[in-house]
Amino acid sequence: MLRLLTSIFLISAGIFLYSYFRELNPGTITVHTGPATQFELSAVTLAVFCMAVGAVLVALAVGMRQTVHVIGNWRSTRLQRRKEKVDALHREGTHAFMSRRISDAVGLFEKALAIDPNRTDSLLWLGNIYRSENNYAEAIRLHQHAQRIDDRNIEILLELAKDLESAKRYEDALQALQKILRIEPDNLTALIRKRDLLIRLEKWSDALEIQHRMAKANLPEAERRAEAMLLTGCMYEVGRQLLERGHADKARRYFRGAIKKDRTFLPAYIGLGEILIQEGKTKEAVEILKKVYAKTRNVIILHRLEELFLEQGEPGEIIRTYQEALQQDPNNAVLQFYLGKLYYRLEMVDEAFDILSTVEGPQDQLVDYHKIMANLFLRKQHMEQAVVELKKALQFKKRVVVPYVCTACQQETTEWSGRCRRCGNWNTFVALPWLEGGHAAAGRDSGASPARTIPYQGIASPFETV
Repeated sequence: MLRLLTSIFLISAGIFLYSYFRELNPGTITVHTGPATQFELSAVTLAVFCMAVGAVLVALAVGMRQTVHVIGNWRSTRLQRRKEKVDALHREGTHAFMSRRISDAVGLFEKALAIDPNRTDSLLWLGNIYRSENNYAEAIRLHQHAQRIDDRNIEILLELAKDLESAKRYEDALQALQKILRIEPDNLTALIRKRDLLIRLEKWSDALEIQHRMAKANLPEAERRAEAMLLTGCMYEVGRQLLERGHADKARRYFRGAIKKDRTFLPAYIGLGEILIQEGKTKEAVEILKKVYAKTRNVIILHRLEELFLEQGEPGEIIRTYQEALQQDPNNAVLQFYLGKLYYRLEMVDEAFDILSTVEGPQDQLVDYHKIMANLFLRKQHMEQAVVELKKALQFKKRVVVPYVCTACQQETTEWSGRCRRCGNWNTFVALPWLEGGHAAAGRDSGASPARTIPYQGIASPFETV
């Protein structure tokens, strides 16, 4: 009732005021709305009309503003609910993955991406799952999509590089790692991954450049030692490649650099010997190898000298070298075995029999020893002893001798090389029979660098076995 009375009062007051001001302002005003259209209005009517139009416009503006605000709140609420739903799906997906419910995790991440295709963390997780299942193409697609959304995200680029490497797209992986290094030049993870890829591709010069930076990095002592050993190996490999390409002078600098880093690094010494042999300086090569043997007592040096002297037709020199080595270490069963083996190769039957029949130790390790002894007994017409030796040889699983073993991973091979093909470590091969199997090779640390399967050919010629 009060509202009705108030409304009636306001309307009455409005009519009174309108009539009062109209009497005070007699006359009319002509308003043209077109070339042939006009209206006659009093001044008060025109004023009231203008006020009404202004009020309507203000009401429309306020109404539109309120409408936009309401629509904005509705959209914000909708987006917030959508985000919460995507967050919940992503969270459930990570929990499913941690619980090893891989198929459930994939489904949850895919639902999250169906709602928000640009969710980078879901793209990252789902791509990692596909990579773990060897679906490299899908992992690459997802991680590339995430990288397009956030092209400076280091984690995404690292995972993409891992996908490409797993798919054996090594050059593309290198490009992804290079993007990281453009964003963050001192990123150690990217540097290590790039270096390892360069080593896999045998791009030793580029790997060496990175390794120089790694050797200067602020790392724990154990890691610093490992990086220093890897630096030595990379220097050797650069020298080896230069030698293969005919750049002996440049190769010599890298071999000497490797020796300066590690005085016990045998492959570099052998590399220097190979350079001298190629230059026709055989005597100097022999002198260097003999000095290295005197320093290291490594039988592999004697093997290289054996091949060198036999190639030159000078078997007496290598026999004398073995004999001198035995004079300095007369109880060394390994030296006795290899001298006896040399006699056997040279058809010196009596000398071979005399020394091999007194050897203790290697016969329990090598089938080759028993094969040689069987042949020697046959030549001496001692058939029963020959049969005994052949029976011993047949007890071994290996058909022929494997003269070298890696002290880091126990890989056995018939050819010596500076680097193990299985574990990727340098300077780890020793000659069998290896009676001190519990000790690491000279100059090596038990904390070897991670293994890498990389094809590799050594400098020295393969050593002939029986």
